[in-house]
This record gives sequence, C-alpha cells and structure tokens, in this order.
Amino acid sequence: MTKQDWLHTAETLLISRLIDIIEEQELAPKGLVLYQFSARGHELAQIIMAQYLNNPHDAATVYYRSRPFVLAAGMTIEEAFAGPLANSGSLNGGRDIGVVHNLPPRKGITVLPASGDVGAQYTPAIGWAQAAVYRSSILAEKEWSESCAIALGGDASCATNGFWSALTIATTQNYPMIFFIEDNNYGISVDGSFQTPGGNIAHNLAAFSNLRIFEGDGADPEQASDLIEAAVEHVRKRLSPVLLRLSVPRLCGHSGADNQSYKTAEQKADELSRDPLPRLKEYCRKKKILTLKQWEELEKNVEIKVREALERALQFGQPHQQDIMEHLFYNNKQIQTVGGAYAESYSFMNNNDEGPKGQRMNLIDAVRNTLESELAVNPRVLVFGEDVGIKGGVHGATVGLQKKFGNSRVFDTSLSEEGIIGRSIGIAYAGLIPVPEIQFRKYLDPAIEQFNDTGTIRWRTNNAFAAPYILRIPIGHSKRTGDPWHSVSGEAIFAHTLGWRIAIPSNVSDAVGLLRSAIRGNDPTVFLEHRNILDTSVSRGNYPGNNYLVEFGKASIIQTGTQATVITWGEMVHRVKEASQLLADISLEIIDLRTIAPWDKETVLMSIKKTGRCLIAHEDCITVGFGAEIAAYLAKEAFTYLDAPIDRVATPDIPIPYNLGLMDIVIPTISILQDRIKALVDF
Repeated sequence: MTKQDWLHTAETLLISRLIDIIEEQELAPKGLVLYQFSARGHELAQIIMAQYLNNPHDAATVYYRSRPFVLAAGMTIEEAFAGPLANSGSLNGGRDIGVVHNLPPRKGITVLPASGDVGAQYTPAIGWAQAAVYRSSILAEKEWSESCAIALGGDASCATNGFWSALTIATTQNYPMIFFIEDNNYGISVDGSFQTPGGNIAHNLAAFSNLRIFEGDGADPEQASDLIEAAVEHVRKRLSPVLLRLSVPRLCGHSGADNQSYKTAEQKADELSRDPLPRLKEYCRKKKILTLKQWEELEKNVEIKVREALERALQFGQPHQQDIMEHLFYNNKQIQTVGGAYAESYSFMNNNDEGPKGQRMNLIDAVRNTLESELAVNPRVLVFGEDVGIKGGVHGATVGLQKKFGNSRVFDTSLSEEGIIGRSIGIAYAGLIPVPEIQFRKYLDPAIEQFNDTGTIRWRTNNAFAAPYILRIPIGHSKRTGDPWHSVSGEAIFAHTLGWRIAIPSNVSDAVGLLRSAIRGNDPTVFLEHRNILDTSVSRGNYPGNNYLVEFGKASIIQTGTQATVITWGEMVHRVKEASQLLADISLEIIDLRTIAPWDKETVLMSIKKTGRCLIAHEDCITVGFGAEIAAYLAKEAFTYLDAPIDRVATPDIPIPYNLGLMDIVIPTISILQDRIKALVDF
C-alpha cells in the first residue's frame, strides 16, 4: 500500500460512509430509497482488498453489504446513488435492488453479479477460479496465470450449503480463491454462535486440509492491509485457497428497517469503539499520510463531491418502460459485456470430420458423439458432473471422453448439485462453455437457487452479464423401473423458470442438433434426455453428422393428418405414434415440439386451424403441466377453429411408483391414448 493507495482508501471510505448516512437519514425517510443496506463498519477491509485485486482477470462475488468494495472497483458515486434510487442511472437499469451489485471490469477486477440469496456467491466464485486455472494451464493464456477469485460474505453465510460446497471444491482441487469473511457476529438479529460452533469459522477450519487461514481485525488499517496482502499473494502463487476472516463492527441495522433492539447499549458502544473510520484517520496522521487539517479538507471535498453526485443522480430519468421486456434471452443483436464465449467474440469451429454420419445408434450414443465432436473442435467446452469421468456417467453419455480429452476437460465433481450448478455460472462468466450433468431431475433440487439465478442474470444486469451453459438431465421413467426419486419429468417447472431454453428430443437427429445448437448458443439451456428412450429401439436413428444443428423453437410435424392434432414431446412421441398406427382409420397429425422454451406456437396453431381438434400428451403430471399452457394459448387463439374441447392426457398428480404394474397404469398407456383420440374425433 503506497501513500496514494492510502489516500484512495481514505477518500473511498469517506464517500461510502456519507452515501450510507444520506440514504439512511434523507433518502429512505422520503421514500426515495426503498431498500437500504448500510455498510458502515465494513468499509475499510473491502476497500483495501479491491486495491490488491488489480489483475485484469481477477473476479469477485459480492453481497448486499459490499458497496465499498464496488466503489473501490470503479463504480461511480452517481451509480452508487442511482441503484437504490432505481432510476436510469442504475447499473441494472432499475431492474434489481440497488445493492445487488455487478460491475464489468474498470480497474482490473470484474464484480460478478450478486444474488439475493445468502451464500449463493461462493460457488460461482470457485467456478471463476477453476476457469482461471484452465485458461492459464490448458489454453496457455498466460495473462490468466496469476488471476484469482474472491467471495465476500458475512459470517452467517458460512452456515449455507453454498459456502461448504465451494470450500470442498476449492480445497480438494486447489483453486485460487479467497473466502473473505466479514465477521460482525450477527445474521440480522441472530448471533454468530448459531451459525458456527464457538462463533469463529477460522477456528473451526483450523484443521481443514489445503486451506490457508488468516484472521484478524478488519477495522484496523495496518493489520487488515497486511493480512489482505498476504492472502492475495498466497493465492496468486496458487499455493492453496485462503480463508480470510476479519472481525468488523456492524454500526447499523441489518437493513434500514432494523432498529437493532436485540443489542444492548454496551454492545453498541463496543462496536462504535471499533469504527474503522476514526482508526484510519489516526493511522493516516501517525504515518504522515494526512495531517489532521488535510483530513478535514478531504472530508469537505468528499462532502462536496458526494452532494454534487447526489444531485446529478436525482436528475436521472426513470428507466425506459418499453425496454423492460428486453434481455431475458439473447436477442441475436446485443451481446453481453461479460460471460460466455460470445462476449469474447469466440468463433465456434465446425468439425472437418463428420464422424459416424449415417451410422445407426441409440440416443445416448448420439449424445456422447455430439459431446465428443464439440470437445474436439471447441477447446472451451468442459463436461463435468458426478461420475462422468472414469465411469463415463451413470447413463453412459460420457464413456471414454475423459480418456480422450483429459481430466481438465471431462471431470468428476463432489457430490453437491449446488457445486455443479454454481460453479457452472462462474465458469461461464470466465468465457468457457460448461456442459454439466445432473444425474436425475430430482437431484437438481439442492441447486434450485443457483438454477433460478442463472436464468435471470442477463435480465437483471441489463445485459451486462450472462452465464450460458448447457445443463444435461436425464428425466422420466425407464424401461426397467420407475420410482418417486429417479423418474421425475418436471419440465413444466423448468418452463416456469425464467431465462432458460429447454430442449426435449425424442430421437437421435434432434438430440444431436439441439445439443450442438445449445453448446454453440448464447443462453443457458436445459437439455432433457428421457431415460426410457436412451437405449431403446424406438428412438434409434442415423447419426446426422458432426455439424448438424436444429433450431430452437421449431417443432417437427412427424405425421400429417386432417382429423385431429396431437401435440407431444420426449418419450410420449413414440407412444402417440404407436397409438396412431393402431388407429389406421383416423387421419392424425402428430407434432413433436422438441423444445418447450421457446415452443413453436405458429406450427401448433396452423395445425389446429386445419384439423379443428387437439390432444396434448405428456408424462409430467397433469396439474399445471406444460400441456395446460398450450391449452390456454389455444383456447384463446384457436377458439373459433375448434370443433371439440381441447383434451390433455398426462400422468395423474402422484409420483411415479416403483412397482412396474403400478407404473404402467400411472403413465399414459397406448391404450389410453387410443381411447382419448377416438373420443376426440367422435365428439
């Protein structure tokens, strides 16, 4: 820390403190700021840390009390005010809470989009750290060789699954990451002993393998700067990840609505005595960085600067209402600033070798061949998940890929879906193309926070960031058995999760084309593989080649007809086809949606206008299944063309049973489909 660094630290701390005071005492009481989260007491260590993160490929994940850090990373005072004011000067355009920060690199460090979920910052940070190692060692990009990631969090966040998942990944794989824990001993009103035994995470992790621990007083200038310097130097050398625990006072409530009635007068007085602001003032005087008079001048200048910035921020107009629908998905025009291959103008390569083109194979082999082809020509593609390495996946989709491409590109993970999905976000932020696997739909449940966050990143950062990755999940029952845990479909939940594209192929060609389109696309995509057609004859087909693509949102009319339309997807396509073959006297049009986000409304509507009758068939349970969405659309748009009520065939609202006989009466059978098609045509 040079003299200039300390001057910048002092000015930034004064700016941050004054912004908080103005919001608390002026803007919030007037209703101009609706959510106010002060950082008073936390500022010093954050600001110092930001100055040490000067590599152009350093990244940080932050939380709601991290504004001092983001200010030090380059956010302007106007932007700092505009965020909570929710006007057009906000970095997110008024789409998100003003303290849910993001910041593309201005002074070296990239501030990755914060989440409103406590503890959700850790696994994306470890994903960035892993990507830094990959880009420096495997892609030989030397500018990444000393880069690192840091996750800022409070002590209460150390109780979350995200913290422990990231800690496991970091320590077992030796990734360059700092867990920057600001310990103020409170999670809103709950003291630290409820979060960590003894209230000190550093003491609890003292025996944790491959973790360097630093701890001390984060409000003491000299001690904080020494510890931060040592921590950053340690991870830059990639010796091990670091836990840096710094004690700080929280001189405010959890938020503007919190009066801290749970603290005694003695506790408040003790915290005030540890305020880093007067301690920094004294340190600057003692080290002859600023005299007391110069400090007073600095305070006056900061007052003027902040007040002038506030006036400018108050003059920003309201966000453009016509733009609010933009950026849930990539619009094929405006590329995000950070995240994914598109942001770095990466050119996807075609494969000169068409592979086993024309060879007949199972759907699971088609998936494996597609992954192999993309791994071969696009070095940014990474495939990972539980058991995908040596074993080749519990369904066989990755057999032989680790042996061919190495364990840096095809690798196993710890048993943590939070870790798989959260790290995928960070890896994607760093410009790589993650293709994670979750073994069964039900297994995604522990990662739902990260999954939900993924889809809204582009929208809530106003297209500054995106995290395009391809999540492969086998779904549904299998030819061998069903049960409540491994046989969940659940595509309607995915369709209701904002910002995700969703593919459900029913055959080899569509599986190849949709998976390749997803890998070469610019949006997060769920690729669902129905277990009952992975290695059965009904979905078997000819491999279409190593460059074959299928456009999302374009349904396939697999059989034309005039008397009724059946809309379906996935494994149910084959049941509908078989039922149709047994109804030779009925002219049935069958539409395989192939993707349900987006879904092909135009093709469906044109078919209904022709046939006048509609049946929707799927395996997911009937109540609020995706068929209900299609039916609602057609009830409005095709009402005058319908000659019969829209019908739906789906699994009743119970889990899939384990007993095969029970399973066969729960999942719609060919016989049931026949009966419902007959009834529809006879109406």
